[in-house]
Amino acid sequence: MRVGGLASGMDTESIVKDMMKIQKMPLDKLMQQKTFTEWQQEAFRNTNLSMSTLRTSASNLRLQSSFNSYSVTSPNPTSFTVATTATAMSGSYKVQVTSVASAAKLNSTAGITTTVADGSTKAANSTDQIGVAGQIKIGTVSVNVASTDTFADVAKNLQDATAASIPALRASFDNTTSRFFIATKGMGAEQAFTMNFTAADGTTANADLANKIINNGATTATAAGAADGSIKFDDIEITGLKTNQTTVNGLTINLLQAGTEATINVQSNPEKPLSMIKDFVDKYNETIETLQKQLVEKRYPDFQPLSDEQKKDMTEKEVELWEEKARSGLLRNDPVLKAAMQDLRRAFMDKVSSVADGNLNHLSQIGINTGAYTEGGKLFIDETKLSEALKNKPDEVMALFTTRDAAGNGVGARVYDTLNNIVKNLSTKAGSSSSSVDNSTLSKKIRQMNDEISRWQDRLLRVEDRYWKQFTAMEKALSQMNSQSAWMQQNMFGGA
Repeated sequence: MRVGGLASGMDTESIVKDMMKIQKMPLDKLMQQKTFTEWQQEAFRNTNLSMSTLRTSASNLRLQSSFNSYSVTSPNPTSFTVATTATAMSGSYKVQVTSVASAAKLNSTAGITTTVADGSTKAANSTDQIGVAGQIKIGTVSVNVASTDTFADVAKNLQDATAASIPALRASFDNTTSRFFIATKGMGAEQAFTMNFTAADGTTANADLANKIINNGATTATAAGAADGSIKFDDIEITGLKTNQTTVNGLTINLLQAGTEATINVQSNPEKPLSMIKDFVDKYNETIETLQKQLVEKRYPDFQPLSDEQKKDMTEKEVELWEEKARSGLLRNDPVLKAAMQDLRRAFMDKVSSVADGNLNHLSQIGINTGAYTEGGKLFIDETKLSEALKNKPDEVMALFTTRDAAGNGVGARVYDTLNNIVKNLSTKAGSSSSSVDNSTLSKKIRQMNDEISRWQDRLLRVEDRYWKQFTAMEKALSQMNSQSAWMQQNMFGGA
């Protein structure tokens, strides 16, 4: 029980509160340090998010397809379409589709029927039992059929049994038409197949089973289709295609149907890679400018994070202005970010040693340079020079950015790898809000502070309790002394 000032007349509660303020000073300082560390972590995570976004944008710089600076039209789009690759060359080419690749197909020639209890027939459903036992042979693959199998079971067994063979089949039973639809997964002449329907012994022909699958009155059925694709490219015959897409001389041709010869024109078109590079440089400069400001932002050590009690005595505007100062310089001169800036600068401006001698090996040769060191490595583009390089030396520009070999990586690959390492380093330092397990440096520090704060709070409770016990003991002693004094006065001066 706490007794406050009844005997002494003192404002014990205020005295204890003032004494506890002194005791709480180390805890208040620790709470400020924790808040500052949390702000730092938030700032690092925001920076990491910016770097992750920039890394996504940089991904295109390392891909040859991004530097495809040629355009082509398809003059016969009903027969074929054509697209350029990074190795395309300007010029005119004659293209003709002479045949398209196709899968082998074998469908029921008529709807399958099944007998019901009263002896009548109805259109079969996938869940009905086939009612006939036997065996289906496709090349060297045999599929056993039990009379209790449903039509859906038979289709699945056909598909599963041929999964590892040629041809591999797709099979289904369609309830709308009451037919089997069977086709090969692959295309080309080698996919041709024949089905033989026999009794369970695998030798005797089984017309009943055949009619429950193909319904054509025969015990053997041959799939239709199974053709190779073929084209003529500048009068060069290209045959044996197993798909309807092929790449010739840097052009990807999609076969649609056989048709007449058409002439395609391939022209240099540097606008696509130029736009990609400019967009990335804009994003990069924006990110670097923000980062540079954070590294040099002034720190105000006299403005520490406010406690809840301090905020109560201030207006909302005063709190806002105070915290603006307190949050300033959170990342000032941070070594991780300073190293990131230096690494990115080198990734862009170092020579690419892996390209052939005499070829473009430095960004400055295509009109991309860094500004003053105080600008943090921002990039500046001479658009005219870059456009000329993309137009006249597209292969060399592509190699400058995308090369990856033992001798060294191109600019795009280096920048992407550098950003990837920066993201990892920032994650190691500050973690991620989306991660359920966070063992980053700052998260560990915050957890340690939380433990220390908890210990301080327990200690302060004990100190406050001790103060109250001491004042309560004093009040009790004073009360007892007052009682004794009153008794003595009454007995000495107030008796008889």
